[in-house]
Amino acid sequence: MTVIDVWAQHPTLRFIQHEMFASLRRWTGAEELTEELPVDVTISMMDAGGVGTSLLSAWYGPEGALISNDEVAAFVAHAPDRLAGMASVDLRKPMEAVRELRRCVRESGFKALRVVPWLWGWPPDDRRYYPLYAECVELGIPFCTQVGHTGPLRTSETGRPIPYLDTVALDFPDLTIVAGHIGYPWTAEMIAVARKHENVYIDTSAYTSKRVPPELVSYMRSDRHKVLFGTNYPMITADKALADLDQLELGDTAKDLYLHGHAERIFGLGRTAEK
Repeated sequence: MTVIDVWAQHPTLRFIQHEMFASLRRWTGAEELTEELPVDVTISMMDAGGVGTSLLSAWYGPEGALISNDEVAAFVAHAPDRLAGMASVDLRKPMEAVRELRRCVRESGFKALRVVPWLWGWPPDDRRYYPLYAECVELGIPFCTQVGHTGPLRTSETGRPIPYLDTVALDFPDLTIVAGHIGYPWTAEMIAVARKHENVYIDTSAYTSKRVPPELVSYMRSDRHKVLFGTNYPMITADKALADLDQLELGDTAKDLYLHGHAERIFGLGRTAEK
């Protein structure tokens, strides 16, 4: 099975030990790391779940880099046939952010920009994002973000698909947007935004197959759906996320689009190796 995971992190200690993830550690029962994790551990988790390629994201927030762009570049360099990078930036410094994004794409081959709005407390239609949207269009890369409630101990308001992402898609119709974490409890809104706007997509990161809401499952059964597979690793591993995939009852075309077809096209990844 060829699988591309469009939302993963190779965690640094300062990322995984952050107090805002205490709720996730409590839910999952995960043991707290005490030393840096080798990249080969992430590769082994991909192998266990049948994932050919993972998009690893940097994480920037008001306190700085929890996973820096340079760290992601180093992770990718360790296994360039299995890993690809996603940039993140400091929203408070628009010109520096644009230059950093440009550097990551042109020098390190990063495939996308990801900004997590709840880290900043600013929804996606805030003016601070807009120079980055324009640069994403110029660079030919997607903008990836989070929608829905937050598991971490932060506000959920910034994750509303309507009006925030709907406004961005209206202002930047050429911008490809991949909205991660499904959008629950506003899943129906997220589907409506994806149907309305040609370049808006959804990814299922942070949800196992059996927890995907029924309205999204119904949408995914169409061969014209716009949904991509993601895990949110290390919070959820690919083997757990895909364990009940057959229960979604996707046809061959819908399944191929979900597991790799959309991702190959949107992120320019090409065919991944069969796992």
